[in-house]
Order: sequence, then structure tokens, then C-alpha cells
Amino acid sequence: MRLGSGTFAACCVAIEVLGVAVFLRGFFPAPVRSSSGTEPRAEPPAPEPSAGASSNWTKLPPPLFSKAVIVLIDALRDDFVFGSKGVKFMPYLTYLVEKGASHSYVAEAKPPTVTMPRIKALMTGSLPGFVDVVRNFNSPAVLEDNVLRQAKAAGKRIIFYGDETWLKLFPKHFVDYDGTTSFFVSDYTEVDNNVTRHLDTVLGREDWDVLILHYLGLDHIGHVSGPDSPLIGRKLSEMDGVLMKIHTSLLSKERGMLLPSLLVLCGDHGMSETGSHGASSIEEVNTPLIFISSAFERKAGGIRHPKHVQQTDLAATLAIGLGLPIPKNSVGSLLFPVVEGKPMREQLRFLHLNAAQLSKLLQENVPLYKKDPGFEQFKMSERLHGNWIKLYLEESSSEVLSHLGAKVLRQYLEALETLSLSLRRQVAPYDTYSMAVGIALVLEVLMLLLLSIPKALCSKAELEVPLSSPFFSLLFYLAFLALSAIHVIVCTSAESSCYFCSVSWLMAGGMMMLMSLLLCAVVSAFTKTSVTMKLSSKTLAHCGSRWSELDLLILSGTVGHVLSLGASSFIEEEHQTWYFLVNTLCLALCQELYSNYFLGADSDSPVEQGLGTAAPALPFTSHRSDVSECDRVHPASAFEMLRDYEKWMVLASPWAVLTCCRLLRSLNQTGVQWAHRPDLGHWLTSSDHKAELSILAAVSLIMIFVLVQRRCSPISRAALALGLVGVYCYRAAIGNVLLPWQPDSKAISKGVVEARFVYIFVLGILFTGTKDLLKSQVAAADCGIQARCLWEVHSGLVLLAALLFRPHNLPVLVFSLLVQALMTKFIWRPLKHDAAEVTMMHYWFGQAFFYFQGNSNNIATVDVSAGFVGLDSYVEIPAVSLTAFATYTGPILWASHLVNYLRSETNRANKTETTSAAGKSKGAKPKPAGEGRQRRMELERRHAEGQQTPEPSPPFFQQQLPLLHCSRGEACALGDCTGLGFGAPARAGRAGGCALMREGPRSRWRAAAATPKGFSSCQGQSPTLDSRSSLCTSGWPQQRPG
Repeated sequence: MRLGSGTFAACCVAIEVLGVAVFLRGFFPAPVRSSSGTEPRAEPPAPEPSAGASSNWTKLPPPLFSKAVIVLIDALRDDFVFGSKGVKFMPYLTYLVEKGASHSYVAEAKPPTVTMPRIKALMTGSLPGFVDVVRNFNSPAVLEDNVLRQAKAAGKRIIFYGDETWLKLFPKHFVDYDGTTSFFVSDYTEVDNNVTRHLDTVLGREDWDVLILHYLGLDHIGHVSGPDSPLIGRKLSEMDGVLMKIHTSLLSKERGMLLPSLLVLCGDHGMSETGSHGASSIEEVNTPLIFISSAFERKAGGIRHPKHVQQTDLAATLAIGLGLPIPKNSVGSLLFPVVEGKPMREQLRFLHLNAAQLSKLLQENVPLYKKDPGFEQFKMSERLHGNWIKLYLEESSSEVLSHLGAKVLRQYLEALETLSLSLRRQVAPYDTYSMAVGIALVLEVLMLLLLSIPKALCSKAELEVPLSSPFFSLLFYLAFLALSAIHVIVCTSAESSCYFCSVSWLMAGGMMMLMSLLLCAVVSAFTKTSVTMKLSSKTLAHCGSRWSELDLLILSGTVGHVLSLGASSFIEEEHQTWYFLVNTLCLALCQELYSNYFLGADSDSPVEQGLGTAAPALPFTSHRSDVSECDRVHPASAFEMLRDYEKWMVLASPWAVLTCCRLLRSLNQTGVQWAHRPDLGHWLTSSDHKAELSILAAVSLIMIFVLVQRRCSPISRAALALGLVGVYCYRAAIGNVLLPWQPDSKAISKGVVEARFVYIFVLGILFTGTKDLLKSQVAAADCGIQARCLWEVHSGLVLLAALLFRPHNLPVLVFSLLVQALMTKFIWRPLKHDAAEVTMMHYWFGQAFFYFQGNSNNIATVDVSAGFVGLDSYVEIPAVSLTAFATYTGPILWASHLVNYLRSETNRANKTETTSAAGKSKGAKPKPAGEGRQRRMELERRHAEGQQTPEPSPPFFQQQLPLLHCSRGEACALGDCTGLGFGAPARAGRAGGCALMREGPRSRWRAAAATPKGFSSCQGQSPTLDSRSSLCTSGWPQQRPG
């Protein structure tokens, strides 16, 4: 069977997509859902248990509260209420928690700790998945059962003010509403004033039953300034005043009501030490949950250690308190202290309704639910409850009822806890079998692609799969039978639900056939590749080509990193992998430099003789189409030609880069396990060290200008300087740093004017560089102009990064530019690294600097505030673009520098080629194509066989010299010795060849012919012999007489 390259590629892509889809289906398991659907159908509640007696309680219990006010403060951490900040800034709430009629809890929010999934969890009682992180930016309507839907169906009137996410999740649920955008994090004042301004009016009205208020200001302050900002205390004091106003208003109206009111204070998620959220740190998942009502008993005081519960428990508790059915998909349990003051029969009825709902959900999602401990406890509790009802209806003694009722209560509470835990665990485990099937498909296709690259990349490529081969058929059938047996064993012994086991046998059989076919194709391709490699091994051995130690390090490090992504712990701490790889790379470069310095010309990876004036590295030359892998050789070491300070800089550069990386590791702690440890960034961002931060920011901006301006045009240099001044003014305007002439008590603003001032220079530099670059492409201008234009674009990106970076992260940008400069001038160019090595080193450093910024694979480290620098309203495209750029600044700047470096080296190669062509046009005789290469291969063959190599005659020197001679360690070059042109650098050969020489330390290098053994002088027009170096500066060597 033959497949064209296009068909083969399309099939591989389709199978890859199928494998990834199956893997993701196992990695993101289906959430726990009720089989009764999402339609709002009124189902009768579970009847009260009975044992030999008829119970007449088949309806829902009446509501416990007449009105409910839910105050959700975004990013409210538990220590903001129960810690020292709560005591200092929220005195009224502290009084209610310690001595008032309230019940306080620490509610744990499951990750992802972003707003939309947390609102869904609060109202539905279910556990949203990580896919809701993407939906957070454009929240769809909630289709599953929730408290607000039940309240609307029961005729309750709901009013909402705050985050517009509620309006998207629950459309047409509110009789009155006013939404505010949640993405404009620079606004932490008006966004809350738009909610508070409705309070006086709505609290005086009687036409509502549920009031929901969502305050965003605290979350926005965290994103902009972090949890230690002085703005946090002011915002907490403001929220304390709001709570006092609501509570006193509710108490004043309860006198004329039959039922008390309920005030609920909660947070959707917490706030990390950097002010962000989205992950699973303690600061992000722990939120306060406080129920305040006159129906509760007042406490004696001194309670500051609330109990830990789940955030999903709020849905069941609210539903019971408002006399509504518990949402069908809720995995939460009733917070019993809320109903503790009711009669025993009502308490047992509330607990039974919750336990019956959880047991039904367990039956619909767990195949072996009867063996679940929670289900067994529920059945036992139901029997005990029936016995209690029987005694209650028979009017038995109160002591017996009380004793048995307390026992039933304990049994119900244990059953609720176990059932809720079992249902939560249903969401946590992965579908391992589906993940394994997806991984197998992806790996088979990847192996097939790797083995077929030589043919697949050709436009006329065809992949031949011998379907008619007996071996192929036997292997196919054996693989199919083995995979089918594994499928049967796994699906019949699985204790939990598995998606791949739930599909039809026809679909499963097709998947097994596909995997077997791919396995056979991989085996066939591997067999052909092995045969080809054996046939070509002799040719490779003859060429003598081998990988350097640095090549092996780069390859092994990259492959090792890819393999490490198969473990979640390595993903969480991926920064450690890149730190290790970059440090190892610096040590390898140091070893390479030192070996060339101390071993001289015998080194395998020598240092080129000139810094900034020598010929470019071999991989960047444009005239090497006839150079095979066997012809690739390196220049000899020439440290003697370097100035003293250049020698020291070359030797010290790897250690300087290593030092920079070590200092940056101390700036930002990242990852998961050690992110909580103190670092230099936390010390700098504290309010006590604003002066030190200001000095550091100013010095960093000056260093950025020094490192970037050297290749910019005068206009771009002036724009860069003014832009960096604007960056400091912007940070001073928003209160991050100090101005020498401005007191610390200056009012904090949004810095919109200052940021837009910088944006003008950023756009100007980018526009100028892009315009000149396009013009040079059209007009075929000098390559130097193109290199300068690319550098100006790079400088514009650097200025934008300086604006978006927080002040304590500006040293990351400085060290990034410094490492780029050191690597370019003292490592890559002297060591003659090829394009592939330089590209991979840029990739490594780009990934390392991504983590040096403080980023991680945790979405909580994304700095959302960077997307609103200079914006006074939420605009989606600029906000998303700026946030993405600020997050990936490290990889972007290193990719931009790579483009500049490659363009610069190509420019150097073009200049060399131009010089060579000019020299040949002045008198070089035309030579047959490929003559020099054939001669060189013949001499290498003779040398390998031990034959004596004849000395070349003078006319041969006049055409092309294949072997090289270097005196005193100068770097040699292949090329035409009659002119100044020469070709690519190469390893020094036997006596007799072209060499580079110059008359003085500041004169230009040019090609000259060395006088080998058997030659005593130079001949030709105006021959000149340099007696010190035995080089013919003009003409060619003349043979000695005799």
C-alpha cells in the first residue's frame, strides 16, 4: 500500500487529533451529574422515613428565613477576616464573629480558583472542571440545576448588583440588576461604588427576597499591588462599613416579620502572595463563610478558629434555609449549626433530604454504589430515622426520643460527610485507561513520522506498507488480539466508570485495529531505516563526522526535558529543570573555552581569532552549497591575537552568565512546593523598602538604555531614553516607586497619561524599524540597514517590556539583555557555534527567563494587571495582547534576539563573499567547477591510506589551495591565494596552503600563500615574502632549485 506525502501527513494529523481527544477525555473526566437532565422539572422530595407507621410529611419543610442577602467579596482571604487584618480593619465584622449571632467557617474552594467556576460551585454545589478556566473569559449560561433557578421557580424575587459574570451565568433570573466588568483591574474604586450606590434604595424596598452583591475592588487591588498593599486595609474598612449598613437595616425590619433575615458573607477565592489567583495554594483556596442572623444564638466570645468546610456546602445550606429543593448535582452537605435551633423532627428532616439527594447522585454516577461506605451509612441512618418517627408518632417518653434522635443525628452527619467525600473523589481521579489509549495513538504516530521524515518531507514521497506480507499480517492479527484482550480485561474489572469502556464494541474494535495497523507500520519503517543506516555507516565513518560534546548536551537536555513532562511533579516544578539545564550549559561553554585557551590549536572547538573583524562562522556563509558534511571543519585557535581584556572577557563570560542566572533565581520564588518561601521580590515590594525599590528601578532603566542603544539610530535612541523616563514616571504615579521631589504621601493615580506617553515611543520605534525594514527589502538595500532595523524593532519590544514589568522585575530584563550581549560577543562568535546550536541556546535561555520573571505553569502567576497599563476601560484585544506579552516576555525577547543575531551573521557572511568575489575579479583565472573540492578529497584519501602526498606545483597555488598552513596559530581559510578573497574557515592542514595575515594589529586581515617545504621565495607580479611568517603577501610560493 502506497501513500503520497500529502495523504500521509493528513492521516497522521487526523490520528494525532483523535489520540489527543481521547487523552483529554480521560484527563478531564466528566463531572458528577444527575441523570434527570437539566430541565427545571419539579420532582417530589424524598418522603420522611417510616417504620411500620405512616408519615404525613412528604413535602418540603417551610423556609427558615424571610430574606437573604449574599455579600460576595472577590478574593477575600480567610486571614483578611479571621486574622490580624480583620481585627484592625473590620471591627464590626470581628464583633459579629466573636460575640454576635453568627456561624463562621473557612470554606475551601477547589481549583481552579477563578471567579466563574467558583460562582458556579457556590450556586450549584457541584465541582467545575479546569475547562471552566477558558470559559471564565466568556461565561456561558449555567444549564444545570442551581439555587437561583429553584428560587425563581418558587416565585422568589432576586436582585443583583456587581460582577456581570452573574448576568451571563444566570440570565433572566433577576428582577433588577446592574453589572460591572470584572476585567478592568486598574479600577478598584468605581467598580465598588457602582454596587454600594444602590444599597440605600434597595434596603428600603420590600419587593425582593434575595439580594446578591458582588464586590470586585479587593481582587483588583490584589492584582495591581498585592496582598500587602496599604490599599487592602482601606478596602477592608470600606467593606466593613457596607456589612454594618446591611446588617443594621435587616435587624430594623425584622420586627414586623414572622421570620428572621439571613446575611451571608463569602469569598469566591483567595489571593496568593503575589496578589493573583487560580491555583491551589492555601492563600488561594481558603475563604471565609459567615452566616449572620438573629435566629442564631449569641456566642460568649473568644472564638477565632472557625471550622473548615467545603465551598460547595453553601448551595445545600441556602436551599434548606430558603425552603427550596437542594440542587440535583450538589455534592455539598448541610452546615448543621444553621438549623441546630429547630425542633428535632425538622433537623432530622433537613438532614434526610440532603442525604437522600447525595445518595441518589451517588447511585447515578458510581456503578458499585452499594459497596460505598457512605451509602451503607445512609441506609442505616434511614432505618434509625424510621424508628425514631415511629416512637415520635407513638408519643413515647421524651428522654428516649432525645437519646435516639441524637444518635440518628450523628449517623446522618457521618453519612453526609462520607457521601460528599465519595462524590468529590469522583471528580478527582483520571480515566487512566482512556489516557493510555490516547498516549499510545500519539506515540505511534510520532514514531512513524520520525522514521519517515526522509521520505515524508519530499513532495514525491510515498510510504509503502506491505499489507500483503505474511509477517505483516501475522503481526497485525497478534497485536489486534492482544489489544482486544486487554480491553476486555480492563473493562470487566474496572471499579470506576471509564469512558472508553462505555463506547460500543464496534467503535472499540475499530480503535484496536487502528492501533495494530500503526504498530505494524512503525515496525516496517523501523526495519527499513535500520537497513539504510547500516548501509550508510561506512560512509559516515569515512567522513569522520561526529557530534561535539555541546551538541550532545543540547540534544540530551532537550529530549530529557520533553520526557520529564510526563510527570506532574516535573511540570509543577519545571523551572528547576530549566535552571539546571542553563547552568549546565554555562559550565559546558566554560569547559569549551578553557580547553581552547589552554590546548590551543589542537582543540576540537577552537576560538576564532578576531572579535568583530573576523570572518563569520561557517554555518552562516551563503556560498556553501557544495560543501558536504565531510567537508565541515573548524578554525584553529588564535587566542594570541586577542587583546588582553578580550581574553579575560572570553574566559569570564560563562561565569558571568552563571552568576546572573543564580542572582535571578533569588529574585522570584516560583513553582508549587517552594513558592511560599520568602524571596528578594517580596522584600522589595514591601512598603518598608520603597526607597530601595526606587533606586533599583532607576538603575535598571539606565542599564537597559546602555545595553540597547548601541545599535539604534539617533532618533530611536532619543525615543528610547524618553520612553524609559516615562516608565519610571508611570510607576511613580501608581505608587510603586518614589520621585526625589515628590513626598511619599502623594495621591495614587492610575498612571494612564504616563503609560500612554510611553506607548507613543514604543509605537514610534516599532513603526520606524518596521517601515525601514520593509523599505530595505523592496529596495534591496545593504544588509547592515536591515540588521539595524531589526534591532530597532527589538528595542521597541524591550521598552514595552520595561513598561509592563513590575519594578522589582526590571533586573530580569537587564540581566536578559546583559546575557545576550555576553553570549553574542564573547561566546557564540568566538566559538563559531552553528545556527542550530545558537537557536537551541536561545530557546533554553528564553524558557529559563520565563521562570526568572516569576512565572510558572500555574495560572495564578499570570500578571493580569499588565493588560490594563494605560487603559481607562476594559478593551478586550489590547488587554489580552498586553497580558500575553508580559507573561511571555522572556521567550519573545530571546526569539527576537535570535532573529537579530542570525541576520547579523548573514550580513557578515555577505560582506566576506563580496570581498572574495572582488579579489577573484582582479586576476584569478577561472577554474573548473568542483576542481578544488575533488583535489581536496583526493589528498584526504591519500592521507587516510598512508600514501605520500605530492607537493603541489606553483600553478595549482594560483588556482585553489586545498590544504592549509597556519603559522603561530592564525586561523586559516580555504580560498584563492592570488587575491584577497577567501572561502569558509577550515582546520589547518599540511604545509602549503592559504593563511590569513595582517601587517599590523589594526590592519585588515587578508589572504596570503604560505611557503611550504621545497619553496624558498615568491614569484609572480611584484612578489613579496614576509620573512617572519613565511607568507607570500603577493604572488605565490616558488620552489627551491633542485
